Amino acid sequence: MNQKAHTIKKLFSRETTVSTLINATPEKIWQILANVSNYKKWNSTIVSIEGEIKAGGEIKIVPAINPNRTFKLKIKAFEPYTKMVSGDAMGSRTFLLEKVSGGTLFTMTEKIGGPLFPLFAKMIPPFDEAFDAYARDLKAEAEK
Repeated sequence: MNQKAHTIKKLFSRETTVSTLINATPEKIWQILANVSNYKKWNSTIVSIEGEIKAGGEIKIVPAINPNRTFKLKIKAFEPYTKMVSGDAMGSRTFLLEKVSGGTLFTMTEKIGGPLFPLFAKMIPPFDEAFDAYARDLKAEAEK
């Protein structure tokens, strides 16, 4: 059930998804995902993160893939233990937790795009390796 990240590219959008089976409860994984103060301890894909992950919250993330850029994101959906969506005007990242036999299926999908997407699509690095690392890091932290 572990799946390497894959990306679907279209003219006006790009969507990257990764899934992994984590031997932990959705509640335990949710506590990890919603706790900004511990992200740097387990998540190798970020340089820094600040803010609050809660309904209507805002966070600022500096990703390792682009350390010279700060992303200001709103928490667009917050359904404890099942779903969280963060994003900005250009896209959204969805985190899903599904209780299954053997643990929890974690799925993360990011869709970016819009009418001007073709003009800057080549400047956005691929997310596949970062998504694989994120899923690996989260799995390791949750299964401790």
